[in-house]
Amino acid sequence: MGFRTLRVLNDDRIAPGKGFGPHAHRDMEIITYVVEGHVLHRDSTGEQHVVGPNEIQTMSAGSGIIHSEFNASETELARVLQIWIEPASEDLKPSYQQIAFAAEEKKGRLRLLAAPDASSAEPLTIINQDARFFATEVASQQHVAHSLAADRYAWIQVVKGHVALNGQSMKEGDGAGISGERELSVSGIGADGGEILLFDLA
Repeated sequence: MGFRTLRVLNDDRIAPGKGFGPHAHRDMEIITYVVEGHVLHRDSTGEQHVVGPNEIQTMSAGSGIIHSEFNASETELARVLQIWIEPASEDLKPSYQQIAFAAEEKKGRLRLLAAPDASSAEPLTIINQDARFFATEVASQQHVAHSLAADRYAWIQVVKGHVALNGQSMKEGDGAGISGERELSVSGIGADGGEILLFDLA
């Protein structure tokens, strides 16, 4: 909780039919990344959407928003990572974005999912902060690399499986705050490799 502008990263498992009732947020960029199952989102702007795997939802709480999130299924578990990033400006107009992407787009490569501008040719969500959010799956012995500028930091979160980050073993649920490194190398280890989220932060 609290690494650079990455404020919170919650890894929640939500029982069938359960969830989080209406609650308020303001001045926060809130990203929802679903690992298993589906989550039903409702908010005070009138938005109502279901978010599933290989989709990303980004909500700018701005000047204030009330929302709720529930497991959309009465029979299956949902697992969701919810990420809070501090915005660069306060009292922005609340907004909501959601995109879907093919599972293959994050296999063996870092798929950019959120950034401060639409510089990528692929669909992404826009956040009000100088931060970039990637997801990737690496098979056993497969690796991806990411370069950090001299004044940048990173956070790596292991979603599933096992990986090596610059030679250091990490497993599901592990996170690493990174400073003073220019090159990051993530390799899949074990039988199935792993899935990670990477945040490039100012």
